[in-house]
Amino acid sequence: MEEKKIAREKIRWGILGCGKIAHKFANDLKLVDDAVLVAVAARDEARAHTFAQTYGATDIHSTYEALASSPAVDAIYIATPHGFHYEHTMLCLQHRKAVLCEKAFALNRAQAQRMIDYARAQGVFLMEAFWTRFLPQYTRVLEIVDSGVLGEIQWIQAAFGFRPQPPVASRLYDPALGGGSLLDIGIYPVFLAQAILGKPVAIQAMARLHDTGVDEQCVMSLKFANGALASLSSTFVAETPVEAVIAGTEGRLLLKNRFHNAVSTVELAMGKEDPKPVEVHRETGYGYQFEARHVNQCLRQGLTESPVMTHADSLALLETLDAIRRVAGIRYAVDAG
Repeated sequence: MEEKKIAREKIRWGILGCGKIAHKFANDLKLVDDAVLVAVAARDEARAHTFAQTYGATDIHSTYEALASSPAVDAIYIATPHGFHYEHTMLCLQHRKAVLCEKAFALNRAQAQRMIDYARAQGVFLMEAFWTRFLPQYTRVLEIVDSGVLGEIQWIQAAFGFRPQPPVASRLYDPALGGGSLLDIGIYPVFLAQAILGKPVAIQAMARLHDTGVDEQCVMSLKFANGALASLSSTFVAETPVEAVIAGTEGRLLLKNRFHNAVSTVELAMGKEDPKPVEVHRETGYGYQFEARHVNQCLRQGLTESPVMTHADSLALLETLDAIRRVAGIRYAVDAG
């Protein structure tokens, strides 16, 4: 079954959940020429009204069911905590709405597989909102790696850490919501390493657990088929340089200034030379417009799966995250299912 191509001038978006990341996405959706935000939903109706007024949405819903069933919406961006992604994605798919679901796509691979299977059965578009994959500087990094100028990639180092400031969002430490540093921010170093080197063949990991059972910090060592190694980490207990290094036999790339996002910078160093800046395309906004544009392109082509952030990519990422959690002793209630 194929998704029906959308030919109207503006693809009509809805946003499910009105938290911090939803604000960023709504702001950047204004930078997408063929998109319009028409509807929002939040369980706090006052919050939904404020959000809608801020970004010009006309339809305000106090239930997610109402948004999912709205005939005025073509695609829905799911911006709720990780622990709700499975439930809310399935709800939207049941109503045959195209879905862009925030990362982490689900709490584990089993949930993600059910989401993907149902989307395929319905013939409806589904993609993980891994915005980093669509940023111009990240695309440039992949081009440089694929060009072979760095030689064979042998070593990757990436860290992401910050100390949450009061009031601390409850989702960060709540196991029911998929809390913990690994799924919240550790997913970025893991994604980077896997995108460059493929699935690891061996994993070692250690975590320090919070009183709630989720990880406050996690360190990971991954080995890949060509013998390459990756040293990765995430933490909620210290501020760290959010940087990454991709090193090959001939040269290396340095990803600086929050390597996962739209303001990051890239430097290239060959041999023992000093690093030199790599020019990349820049735009205003937070950087979420790039993934939104891609989803619109897919919908206009009648695709049910992105050729860039594929279902297989999401499954492979969660499979690695599941393995890291098993080794490090991080468990969620859904893992028993």
